[in-house]
Amino acid sequence: MGTITLGVDLAKRVFSVCEMDAAGHVLRRQELKRDAFAAWLGQQPAGAVVAMEACSGAHHWARHCLALGLQPKIIAAQFVGPFRKSRTTKNDRNDAEAIATAARQGNMRFVPVKSVEQQARLAWHRVREGYKAESLAIGNRLRGLLAEFGLVVANSDVALRRVLADLEAQDGLPGEFRELLRDLAAHWAQLRARIDACDARIDAHARQDARCMRLRAIVGIGPITADAVVATLGSATDFRNGRQLAAWLGLVPMQHSTGGRARLGTISCHGDAYLRTLLIQGARSSLQRAKAVATEQATPEQLWIRTLDRRMPFGKVLVAIANKHARQAWAMLARDRKLPRQADTSKVEPLAAC
Repeated sequence: MGTITLGVDLAKRVFSVCEMDAAGHVLRRQELKRDAFAAWLGQQPAGAVVAMEACSGAHHWARHCLALGLQPKIIAAQFVGPFRKSRTTKNDRNDAEAIATAARQGNMRFVPVKSVEQQARLAWHRVREGYKAESLAIGNRLRGLLAEFGLVVANSDVALRRVLADLEAQDGLPGEFRELLRDLAAHWAQLRARIDACDARIDAHARQDARCMRLRAIVGIGPITADAVVATLGSATDFRNGRQLAAWLGLVPMQHSTGGRARLGTISCHGDAYLRTLLIQGARSSLQRAKAVATEQATPEQLWIRTLDRRMPFGKVLVAIANKHARQAWAMLARDRKLPRQADTSKVEPLAAC
């Protein structure tokens, strides 16, 4: 019974299903509404493979399949496209068949199923990023409005708050406009308070998790990065080694090789963009610490970073450090290890780790 493959094109209300046998022949196609789809899953034989694209709701349905004794397989959307029969005709039926076909490939890579706890922790990160984007937009809107009246503010939150706190001293601003600025500034302050609340909750998660505390021993990884790594990867056993994790995060160069000649380009930027950004930002802190610490007190990793900094451009150095941190994180999670040696940076004032 485990040879049956069910390709599902997920949706909010109507799900398209394609059933394939062991030889890859399409046995049945059907469209099911949400309640009917949940009931239909309960009728499938134990061990059947249920394949779906990685999208909103995929992890929820994957956990539902696990509870029913089925084998859920979540596939990244870019891996499904090549198996669609027609590149010009895209519909739910074709997508469901392409998903089932992709899931039957022996070398296909699948997305690990996240638990409820993992998704709940990641929700704080997603909401925090939304608040940050909204706060930046409001700050730029305030600067634009003030510039319309000839008041140009420096590109820093401190300078903008200083101007907003003393609006009465600004000549040439209409009273109605001042009132509008006060309302917008209050909303801006509220967003900053919400960001601080998210930071506090994420920090609490990181302090209560032993895996996060181990990851924070890596220079450049703070509570936000550690919590995001643990909530996203879990035990990281879905990756064979640290190199595969680094490739999944897009921290490796793309290849354009032919005829035995290897040509490496820019980094692939595949995978989780949020984790990749956090690791690269943390690499800045690692680079600063490596350059500031005394040579006799530097760790082997910091000496390696100094060597990179002397012979490589700034951007490549950051990516190389982030790549190394990703591999270290995999070893610490998958093998339950601690960092062999920590840097003595008690006298260094580094950039704050993310």
